[in-house]
Amino acid sequence: MAPLGVDSVACFPFAAKTVYLYSYFVAPACRALSATSTPEIPESPALPRYTVAVRALCEFTAKAGDLDLRFTPSPTAQEGVAGHGVVTSRRGPGYEAEVSLSGMFEGLHVRGRADGYDPAANRLEEIKTVRGEGVEVPANHRALHWAQAKVYGWLLCQARGLAGIDIAVVYFDILSQRERVEQERHDAAALRAFFEASCRRFLQWAEREIAHRQARDAGLVALTFPHGDFRPGQRVLAESVYKANVAARTLLAQAPTGIGKSIGTVFPALKSMPGQRLDKLFFLSARTTGRAVALQAAAQLRGEGDRGCDPLPLRVLELTARDKACEHPELACHGESCPLAQGFYDRLPAAREAAAAVPLLDRDAMRGIARQHNVCPYYLAQEMIRWSDLVVADYNYYFDRSAMLYALTVLNGWRASVLVDEAHNLVERGRAMYTAMLDPVAFRGVRLAAPKALSRPVNRLHRAWQALARASDTPFETHTTAPAALVEALTQLCGAILEHLSAHPRQQDATLERFYFDALHFLRLTEQLPDHGGLHSLFEVTRTPGLRGGVQAQLCVRNLLPAPFLRPRFAGAHATTLFSATLQPADYYTDMLGLPASAVWVEVPSPFHADQLDVHIARHISTRYTQRQRSLPAIVQLMADQYARRPGNYLAFFSSHDYLRQAADLLAAQHPDLPTWAQARGMDEAGQAAFLGQFAPGGRGIGFAVLGGVFSEGVDLPGDRLIGAFVATLGLPQVNDVNEQLRERMAAAFGDGYAYAYLYPGLRKVVQAAGRVIRTREDRGVVWLIDDRFGRPEVQALLPAWWEIDTPARKSVAPMAKTGVGTPHALAQPLAE
Repeated sequence: MAPLGVDSVACFPFAAKTVYLYSYFVAPACRALSATSTPEIPESPALPRYTVAVRALCEFTAKAGDLDLRFTPSPTAQEGVAGHGVVTSRRGPGYEAEVSLSGMFEGLHVRGRADGYDPAANRLEEIKTVRGEGVEVPANHRALHWAQAKVYGWLLCQARGLAGIDIAVVYFDILSQRERVEQERHDAAALRAFFEASCRRFLQWAEREIAHRQARDAGLVALTFPHGDFRPGQRVLAESVYKANVAARTLLAQAPTGIGKSIGTVFPALKSMPGQRLDKLFFLSARTTGRAVALQAAAQLRGEGDRGCDPLPLRVLELTARDKACEHPELACHGESCPLAQGFYDRLPAAREAAAAVPLLDRDAMRGIARQHNVCPYYLAQEMIRWSDLVVADYNYYFDRSAMLYALTVLNGWRASVLVDEAHNLVERGRAMYTAMLDPVAFRGVRLAAPKALSRPVNRLHRAWQALARASDTPFETHTTAPAALVEALTQLCGAILEHLSAHPRQQDATLERFYFDALHFLRLTEQLPDHGGLHSLFEVTRTPGLRGGVQAQLCVRNLLPAPFLRPRFAGAHATTLFSATLQPADYYTDMLGLPASAVWVEVPSPFHADQLDVHIARHISTRYTQRQRSLPAIVQLMADQYARRPGNYLAFFSSHDYLRQAADLLAAQHPDLPTWAQARGMDEAGQAAFLGQFAPGGRGIGFAVLGGVFSEGVDLPGDRLIGAFVATLGLPQVNDVNEQLRERMAAAFGDGYAYAYLYPGLRKVVQAAGRVIRTREDRGVVWLIDDRFGRPEVQALLPAWWEIDTPARKSVAPMAKTGVGTPHALAQPLAE
């Protein structure tokens, strides 16, 4: 990976001053034409101001009725194409399929392809494929279908000079191969009126959107850093992010805690938007705290009330998970159940307009607008993605298999810049996104409740599953592929469930539908098991005792290397910046995440100095699993002695809740006057807030937490709210069957399997936890690394360079490098738990 050079650039000036104007609509065809050197919209009647696809126009103007998310079996894309072919092949001689049509209205260029036209009957057809004759097309979809048909009807009347036309919406059932036709007669004048009314509604919004884009880009060109000057290290980070966006590159930036990484990345990314004609900036974080900091940075950059002038016209949107945004989690998402789904599309235009007027649409603001207009806040937020400049969301919105932001970026042809906060988390999160599990208990519930029509495929899957459970006495085993008999049985059951739901669209069975989607996800991942030499994923069977003395098996397609799945996501962005305090060694993250070969690396110098942090190694203590009981008295005494030398607030990190509890109990017994509090299992947000609330300014005590948990990163306790940390573990993942498989696969792929599976992930957690202590240039603190293995050269090579550890090994060691293909780390065994 090449390093990124950094020059001193005061305000990130642009080489070109042209302001480019783009509209924000639903299909790639509707991207606006770029203006010349003036922000004025061209007036020439020959030059369209906007080009929009017919479907995009109708999506915006014609959807009406309820939000209806009941499961409706629908054809695949391939089945849809085949269905269109069947219908058109049935028509007589002279029938025209895929008729290209276009028209203009006040500078709006509308274009598309009508599915078919029969000149002899003077009938235009809009063909839609469905699965099952009993399928009831939702009202909002029917409204969209008829709007498209009528727009095409006018464009055809205009092109061929027709006074009127028959318009038909043809619903073709791919199962029965039958057609259901809805037909109406329309005269050209009525169709023209409908077309022009739709265009006016679209243009009314589009004019404002293009004006917003002009104002946004002009404001970004003039934008200055809100704090006057950068913190030490922050300028290097900001310039690197700006250059990466100008060069359309992927950047991996290791930047220390406390320098203001959020505003130091958002500011330069925004500055690059006008010159690079960027449509969107996505800020992605693994934690709620990260998203909150990004929203705060956006508010500072907008500058409400700070600069004595109008705020920057920047629209910021926070996407919240459905379970947190839903107002009625006990109700189903359709108009017959939820009042916020009933008439959703009828009330959406007013809600959308109100939301567009609010520059910072965080969770609370979105909820307030949704309540005012009686619409679902979760789906209103999804609608507002198209009309926002900066979207703050969780990783899964861009990197997951069904990621919404990625899908919209591809569909709309957006030029998007992506910022990945605390990017070290993306390795584990990426693995989770591309892992699928089938639980025998959940399947038992499906089997007991399945309708009679599904009994044969359900029982067939049961037999295949049980045969796999009884195939061996081994509790855990892995394979490079999934058993063919299991895959075939699961495929047949999924097909049978789909056929059943198609035949009974009103029989909603949440358990059956949930299993169906889980099984589809599982099957799609099994299909990709052989890819890339079988290195990225494996098929697992975990056997446990079942009912009446039997054996049951949990089945899992487990992803170990997310790189093949994440690589297209990086390719889909104009530029991506991944930043964190712990991204070393760079090769590890490049390999694991599938970063492009052109990616660049920068390590931002720390603004902190060695005299701010005393780093000690307790070489006389071992926290290896077999020696933990023996380690407790020495650890407790060390903590008590440090507290006695310098009373204040400390965090103590342990490898597990059990180890933590034992240490906390022993400290409380031996030193009852020393205040302590501890992280609990399954602690909710209120409990987490109460835990952090104990770290008050001027306070005293020791808080116990699990290394790698919620208090290991993303926690900001500056000044004397936290003056020290004890880290009683190397953080090495547990040696188990899964991690040993990971070690073997990473050795085959990258050489040093032990470092990739154990050492790098473990030391990353240690550095993150220790990073809670020094947050500003005024902070002073102490860190105790409690384990003899912290004295090893290969361990110290992964600790921050600015830490001063008085040891010969520290001074002589170079950063960790790969040791050769297939060669285990030389000190793997002594380091292992």
